[in-house]
Amino acid sequence: MIGVAQRVLEARVVVDGQVIGQIQKGLLLLLCAEQGDTTLNADKMLSKLLKLRIFSDEAGKMNRSLQDLDGSGLQGGLLVVSQFTLAADVSGGNRPSFTRAASPADGQRLYDYFVAQARELHPIVQTGQFAADMKVHLVNDGPVTIPLHM
Repeated sequence: MIGVAQRVLEARVVVDGQVIGQIQKGLLLLLCAEQGDTTLNADKMLSKLLKLRIFSDEAGKMNRSLQDLDGSGLQGGLLVVSQFTLAADVSGGNRPSFTRAASPADGQRLYDYFVAQARELHPIVQTGQFAADMKVHLVNDGPVTIPLHM
């Protein structure tokens, strides 16, 4: 499972002209299931993501997680967007190959599982729409962008 986590001041996803997911300060996660991934990969990704200390403390050090943005328990938003193109292989030419990506059925199953688990563990979870043509708007904070591979 591949993820790209971006620290944001705000982010939203638009499908067919309608905002379908939106957060304020928090993380935008672009998420891709690869062939062979299981719910174990999703669980590891979520655990790492929720504990990742990439928000600044009072001293300006990246020392706070999504679950404790201000040291007093303030939790940030999590916007999860499916993106199978993270599995692109460009080693064989100029046209990307996506053969490493999970099948659409497996990808959706793992994406839905990840989102359901995230909603069990975190109070502010929004999503894009699996396999849709989405417009993702965000204001990067930093920028801080962390690649994850579980």
